Amino acid sequence: MSQSGKAIHDGARLRVRVSGAVQGVGFRPYVYGLATRYRLAGFVANDPDGVIIEVEGDRTSDFVTALPLEKPPLARIDHISVEEIGALAAKDFSIRASEQGKISTRIVADAATCQQCLDELFDQNSRYYLYPFINCTHCGPRYTIVERLPYDRRNTAMKAFTMCKSCAAEYADPASRRFHAEAIACPTCGPRLSHGIDDIAAGISGGQIVAIKGLGGYQLLCNARDHDAVQRLRRKKQRDQKPFAVMVGSVEQVSEIAEANAAELALLESTARPIVLLNSRNNLAPSIAPGLSRIGIMLPVAPLHHLVFHALRSTGALPDGEGPVIVATSANPSGEPLLIDNAQAVRRLFGIANLIVTHDRNIMTRADDSVVSVVAGRRQLIRRARGYVPEPIRLARAVPPVLAVGGALKSTITITRGNEAFVSQHIGDLDTVEGIRFFEETIRHLTSMLDVEPVVIAHDLHPNMASTRFADASRRERIAVQHHHAHAAAVMAEHGVERPTLALVLDGYGYGSDGGNWGGELLLCEHAAFQRIGHLAPLQMPGGDRAAREPWRIASGILQSLGRGDEIRQRFGTQPQAERLLALLDQPHVPTTTSAGRRFDAAAALLGVATLQSYEGEAAMKLEARVRRTAVLEDGWLIDGGVLSFRPLFERLVADEVGATAGAELFHGTFSAACVDWIVRAARATGITAVGLSGGCFLNAVLAHEIQRGCIAAGLTPLLPRQVPANDGGLSLGQAWIAALQVAERPADLEGTA
Repeated sequence: MSQSGKAIHDGARLRVRVSGAVQGVGFRPYVYGLATRYRLAGFVANDPDGVIIEVEGDRTSDFVTALPLEKPPLARIDHISVEEIGALAAKDFSIRASEQGKISTRIVADAATCQQCLDELFDQNSRYYLYPFINCTHCGPRYTIVERLPYDRRNTAMKAFTMCKSCAAEYADPASRRFHAEAIACPTCGPRLSHGIDDIAAGISGGQIVAIKGLGGYQLLCNARDHDAVQRLRRKKQRDQKPFAVMVGSVEQVSEIAEANAAELALLESTARPIVLLNSRNNLAPSIAPGLSRIGIMLPVAPLHHLVFHALRSTGALPDGEGPVIVATSANPSGEPLLIDNAQAVRRLFGIANLIVTHDRNIMTRADDSVVSVVAGRRQLIRRARGYVPEPIRLARAVPPVLAVGGALKSTITITRGNEAFVSQHIGDLDTVEGIRFFEETIRHLTSMLDVEPVVIAHDLHPNMASTRFADASRRERIAVQHHHAHAAAVMAEHGVERPTLALVLDGYGYGSDGGNWGGELLLCEHAAFQRIGHLAPLQMPGGDRAAREPWRIASGILQSLGRGDEIRQRFGTQPQAERLLALLDQPHVPTTTSAGRRFDAAAALLGVATLQSYEGEAAMKLEARVRRTAVLEDGWLIDGGVLSFRPLFERLVADEVGATAGAELFHGTFSAACVDWIVRAARATGITAVGLSGGCFLNAVLAHEIQRGCIAAGLTPLLPRQVPANDGGLSLGQAWIAALQVAERPADLEGTA
């Protein structure tokens, strides 16, 4: 936070401007209370830049000193400016209507129900008793209900509900926690559920699948201890192996089903209420997270969730000593975006859910649950959405306004405004009409809300992505950014790094500058340019893209390269194409890849952990789940001319005496050690000690921890993504930073030219 202004003279009238996340967080009532305490006159109002305050009286200096120190819990202050103006001899202090103009403020993310609201929710004497939409200035929906800024009730989904006398009185009462709480509502005047809480609890207890309308979209719920219910949900949602997240009623219950350290518990209880990946105790239905050692757990987010758990505990249907645990997964059939429309939800979820619970408060912006883990003691985002969006990433300097449209998988968009980058919520894969529609909807909404007109669109170098086609169809100038350069730049952007930096990008696939299939790259990044100074040795990819879904194909190519092609029939004879693949591998022009992800797939297949994948990353995640402690095969890799080969490691893995667990531990340890060696050699050659670590493979906690630890031991400074995901969810941030630098570095007479 910064503050500017001349020395303050008590008795003068001051104009104070506050920028940051100061709308929708109770900041105006907070200012009102502060001004009243110091007996000051004047006013406070939302304006396009944040909040404007005018105060006069004998203790204005005390007011300015206290202003940033006692702010509401959800407020984030970036800057305070103070100037003296002419006194008006005002007699009182008021909250004024919002001022209009070009917007440069921002809205905060949705926040989980606060303890004070929870106390009222279960207080029989409260008018909010058991009301599933209770909220105040410290909690509740924000980003998902706002249509545009400034954050006033008329600009949110709550404009459809006229306040009753009691709510209007609280809204106007400076002593109330709901003083100017824009989403205030009660059973008399607010939103209502289509079904009762007891109906929801009875459905879950009875083994049914229940759909409810959550903060950012519909969710599907069922009893996580009921194997049959979970399997039925898998069949109906067409989700064969991909893990489900679960929700528990309290943080005390987490220890029943998982191991959690202090950092993980703090994340669970944070106002963002993300899904946190924790080591499982394996006492839920085995179909929750098949073949994995970690399970995604979250605490109740909205009052509705708290009420469901309260009702489940009250039914007495659970065995003694067992707390209720429910699967809580997105209601998005066949990988499509979250459902938010009531009529569409009833239509699309018919046949999936036994009970569909709607309500009449519209969701203006869909937002999935965020997913995080703790790596090396710090938060690592896996999916950034509800609870974190639209908090901006602070950039090293102000840059021109840019729209970056990301990639094709785990899509996000980014818009820059001044020295901030706004990364959208997780959009998902752009391989359906609905996904593309959500992508375009997000661009319109975020651009409008930020009141920004981008000067260029940044996109992936791949010519056939839906996001690239969107950029091509626009009338703006376009800047293409190589996939792995964008991954590296995302790390540099969030860490505010502008000096030359090495970057190790370990990924599944990215379109290379030479048109090739890249995915394991060592880069030297400087300003808006990069140099490819190393890569993983190319692997055969028989069947092209199909090999990414069938790890046994990559493993077969490795066997062939080791002179053990005759083992393909023995190891993978159950695969219908195994016989034909052996002949294919002898043909010229078999596609190749430098992908790091495909090496994890190959190791999983060779060790018998996974030969096919029903979701992205399945083989690698199941391989990681086998690791308890890593081991390193000395001389298990070769580095020649910047090319890193794991031929010696794979020779060891195909030996008959190596089991799946020992092989997984040897693979992870050796892969990590080789990468550190590779980085250290590049650091010595270039004199650069900072290294960005990014790409989807860095979601592997073992890999991220080992490579980071190795870099630190070698005297280097490793930079891991913390504010955006290491996977393609962070791609748009890197694209935006590179494009913004390119535009900023142009001569003045070339700006704006295509």
